[in-house]
Amino acid sequence: MPIFDIQAIREILPHRYPMLLVDSIVELEEDRIVGIKNVSVNEPFFPGHFPDFPVMPGVLIVEAMAQVAGVLVLSSIPDRKSKLVLLASIEQAKFRRPVLPGHQLRIEMKVTRRKASVAKMHGQATVEGHVVAEAEVMCKLADRAPENDDAPVPAEPAHGG
Repeated sequence: MPIFDIQAIREILPHRYPMLLVDSIVELEEDRIVGIKNVSVNEPFFPGHFPDFPVMPGVLIVEAMAQVAGVLVLSSIPDRKSKLVLLASIEQAKFRRPVLPGHQLRIEMKVTRRKASVAKMHGQATVEGHVVAEAEVMCKLADRAPENDDAPVPAEPAHGG
């Protein structure tokens, strides 16, 4: 039985289809979390990556890991509706095996360092007990812009983001 199902995750994370890459949270401790991503043949990236051999892009596996980390950070703060968790860095990313349609990713993230607004976590993604990817991610808490339809749209950053 999941601790958080997809509806509860949608209450915590702002991501939506096609970028919501966590289906459930099955374990949750103060400094550790385990999330599940069910990889379907209907994922929007498979037609182009690759048409004859569908493989989940490594960057999206890392994004799923970061989202699981984000659930851990946001689930522990009372004012989470006013916050976003932004990915600040990715280090030591390694991809060991391809992730294919029908696989279930088990993503375990552990806090290695935490400050007031920054958390560094190490994680592994596995399929049937085999490590498919690992990485260290750093997440930063940021204030979410107030919801105001009359607010001006901010200019794009000059550096090209």
